[in-house]
Amino acid sequence: MEKISNNLNQIRNKIEEAKNRASVTQDVTIIAVTKQVTTERAQEAINAGLIHLGENRPEGLLTKKSELNNQAKWHYIGSLQSRKVKQVINEIDYLHSLDRISLAEEINKRAEKIIDCFVQANVSGEQSKHGLKTEEVIPFIQSLEQFDKIRVVGLMTMAPNTEDQTIIRNVFKNLKNLQQEVVKLNLPYAPCQELSMGMSNDFEIAVEEGATFVRIGTALVG
Repeated sequence: MEKISNNLNQIRNKIEEAKNRASVTQDVTIIAVTKQVTTERAQEAINAGLIHLGENRPEGLLTKKSELNNQAKWHYIGSLQSRKVKQVINEIDYLHSLDRISLAEEINKRAEKIIDCFVQANVSGEQSKHGLKTEEVIPFIQSLEQFDKIRVVGLMTMAPNTEDQTIIRNVFKNLKNLQQEVVKLNLPYAPCQELSMGMSNDFEIAVEEGATFVRIGTALVG
């Protein structure tokens, strides 16, 4: 298996090239998605200088976090069932999948601190994907004012699994436009400065369209 440090150098170079192509200047945080790999491989990611790790199941997150002794910032990137909120909400630094009021209510009930959340938008409209419809995002964010433990730091989406780069780019472009609409609302609890979009196969397009967090598994850790 290729060393993570080698993969990381290649990915960082591609991110810089994408920023140069699009004349964008935003900082891009790489989240190493460790859901498919061992704790040892996750440790290798940390040793390579990656401190942001992503998991999509409570069991995987809790196991790795306990074995890695708080060396990382933890991102919960999967759909979170309301009944499992109490297991993970005080163990993570970011939640990337806030998409319903029942989840917000449970977070607010269980959280011991303010949780940085990305609201998940299903921009592509695929039935197989979680997230709010584009037109539902702003009303949903406005309804979160009542929850003092939730801070909306940004929006998240997943592009379709397609070779058509135009389709992928439009999804990311639409999320960026939506994020800018939220920013204009000037909501204290929803600064919404971040965009979590782009994975192993499409992160370069995401960066060109304004991503500030990219979630990379296969191309980085295997």
